[in-house]
Amino acid sequence: MKKRYPWLIALAVLIVAATGGVLWTRSDKEGSSSYAAEPVRRGDIVETISATGTVEPEDLIDIGAQVAGRIVEFGRDAQGAQIDYGSQVKAGMLLARIDDSVYKARVEQASAALQSALANHERAKADLLQLIAKHDQAKNDWDRAQKLGPSEALSKSAYEGYRSAALVAEAGVEMGRAAVKQAEAAIVQARADLSQAKQNLSYCTIPSPVDGVVIDRRVNIGQTVVASLNAPSLFLIAKDLKQVQVWVAVNEADIGYIQPGQKVSFTVDAYPDEEFTGTVRKIRLNASMTQNVVTYTVEVATDNRDGRLLPYLTANMHFETARQDDVLIVPNTALKWSPSAGKGRDGSGSPEKEGAGAGYGTPGTGRIWVLQGEELKPITVEIGVSNGIETAVKAPGLKEGMMVVTGVQAISGKGKKDATNPFVPQMPRRGKR
Repeated sequence: MKKRYPWLIALAVLIVAATGGVLWTRSDKEGSSSYAAEPVRRGDIVETISATGTVEPEDLIDIGAQVAGRIVEFGRDAQGAQIDYGSQVKAGMLLARIDDSVYKARVEQASAALQSALANHERAKADLLQLIAKHDQAKNDWDRAQKLGPSEALSKSAYEGYRSAALVAEAGVEMGRAAVKQAEAAIVQARADLSQAKQNLSYCTIPSPVDGVVIDRRVNIGQTVVASLNAPSLFLIAKDLKQVQVWVAVNEADIGYIQPGQKVSFTVDAYPDEEFTGTVRKIRLNASMTQNVVTYTVEVATDNRDGRLLPYLTANMHFETARQDDVLIVPNTALKWSPSAGKGRDGSGSPEKEGAGAGYGTPGTGRIWVLQGEELKPITVEIGVSNGIETAVKAPGLKEGMMVVTGVQAISGKGKKDATNPFVPQMPRRGKR
């Protein structure tokens, strides 16, 4: 057995040398490379437009004050706690009370003015009755004087006196009637002043107009609010947080792909691993421009019965513009790769496509390279929907599980396989002897 060892060693050296020579022909001066490949898979693919939005309450009510004064009290919720951030409120429940001492005094003043106007009206009516009586007497005197006429029994001056007294009495009646109407108008005005004073007094008590939850409390007890041209804001109440909406800023280049009723999926940073869904409700036409970028606000309605979506969370939106179910899918890198010719060992370069390519919304054809043993086979495919990472493809003979080449990469270590991709067939590099 010892005599055979030298021959075995020589044979092994020859085999290694021969193998090394074959591998060298498949390597460059820096070492060997391997094809990076991924299997064709079957599944659903969705083409989307991405944008950022903000979760907003569906019905948001800004509670203000219509009178000026100092806040002296907050209301209590059903549990007896003082109204504050997050308090559940019912319609008619007291939110806050403003110091009403000044407004009570104004009500008393207006009430006194009304009583005075009523008294003046009664006096005006009594004065009118007196004037009517005087007018009747003067008229009777003038009638008798007309029957007698100027004569020895009635002097001319007396005759003229009766005539003048009758005219004065008649004018007095008209003035009395005018005074009654004036008193009646004063009553109407006094009643209006009293009603206004009472209304202002009622404004000192601020109730909740709806059932909802307090999103924001903007005043403190002891703070003075001043109502002038704009009503000061005291509370912000969301009517119903079971239904919320997301306000999304969509770029003008993408707004043509958005329409009411369209499906939307989104995530929020508070729950990064959970996907929420919604529906486009409307597209607002009042576009805004920021740094020469035009955006439109799109309202997306979503269900929030579990209350997990809090107001003003940032939402990462994905509008579904196209969809294909149960199709063959390949990585976009497979459509961009081709065997390099004078472009380096990395295999990068322009895609070998025969059509428009794999951009979303641009159907066409492309070419992929499939590994069959140690050989590469090109397959022309029809390109479908793309999500920016993967693309739906269709071609005769293309099957699920086929390995499509996505690139070329150098092998690290002495003949070690790339552990990051179990689907990468390896070509060992030339080692030192």
